Amino acid sequence: MSFQLALKHNELNTNCRVAQTKSGQEARGTVGMDILFIVIGLLLLFAGGETLVRGSVAIAECAGLSKLMIGLTIVGFGTSAPELMVSLNAALAGAPEIALGNVVGSNIANILLIICAGAVITPIIGWSRSAVREALIAALIAFVLYGLLKGTLLDRIEGVLMLVVLLMYLGATFWLERRNSQSKMFEEETEEFEGAATQSLVLSILFVVGGIIALVWGAKFLVGGATSIAKSFGVSDAVIGLTLVAVGTSLPELATSIAAALKKQSDVVIGNVVGSNIFNVLAILGTTALISPIEVSERFRGFDIIFMLALSCALAAVLFAFNKIGRTAGLLMLGAYAIYVLYLFYSGSV
Repeated sequence: MSFQLALKHNELNTNCRVAQTKSGQEARGTVGMDILFIVIGLLLLFAGGETLVRGSVAIAECAGLSKLMIGLTIVGFGTSAPELMVSLNAALAGAPEIALGNVVGSNIANILLIICAGAVITPIIGWSRSAVREALIAALIAFVLYGLLKGTLLDRIEGVLMLVVLLMYLGATFWLERRNSQSKMFEEETEEFEGAATQSLVLSILFVVGGIIALVWGAKFLVGGATSIAKSFGVSDAVIGLTLVAVGTSLPELATSIAAALKKQSDVVIGNVVGSNIFNVLAILGTTALISPIEVSERFRGFDIIFMLALSCALAAVLFAFNKIGRTAGLLMLGAYAIYVLYLFYSGSV
């Protein structure tokens, strides 16, 4: 009798171990698929953003638009297209922390990572007054976002107001740049995207259509994979949005800044960052809130938005007071970003 009980006990233990092994294998398989989805999503977002901008620039040139107008509007909107698709997809999918974290995290990564990359490649020297003006506007808009996030919801009315402010900004900037014949910042940004899609109008249109399709599917893959990864590793959607998603959607800006740094175009490096930060708040959050109001969690009324605001003000102050961002400063910014990410994961477990 005792022998039979022992056999049953051993059989039960064996079944438990098999079940645990299968469960562990399934969990690892699920995480592996999530990582694959994230990688596919990032690749599609990067490729989609690049082809959309290049095709749009070519079409705009065929239509006779000036490089100033193209750089100010099409390049600005195009390089922020990954953030728009991801934030909109996340909001509609019921993941508001990813939608908001994507914008706040992208603005932080733009300053600490993208300027860092440009400065490490070659010191950023001698930017124009236009770059300083844009940085001051970006800091002012960061203050506005800080005020908006004190509430519990970014609603449609606030979305409309942000889009109205965006139109006012574009109109005022175009007028100022037209008056300043020496400023070439937006024209140089346009030149970074010229070339590949200019062979024919039909090819340019295909670039735009293909870019939009890639962005839509890239956003779906990235948001789905990121949300699942957050649950698997026990971190909040906000942390994933502020880090993985934010850096991923900033890849077009990173590529542009690296190319500009290699050409020693300081205005493009700076203008690319501050312009993206302005568009992220006014265009991305404005459009997303208009289509699907965004719930603001307690987290985004605390440290993260304050950190973004402080960085925006610090960048404006540096551009106003100095004329160089060297390699040492770039490495310090990289270290600051690493500390910030560690803080996020330390404080952001579910």
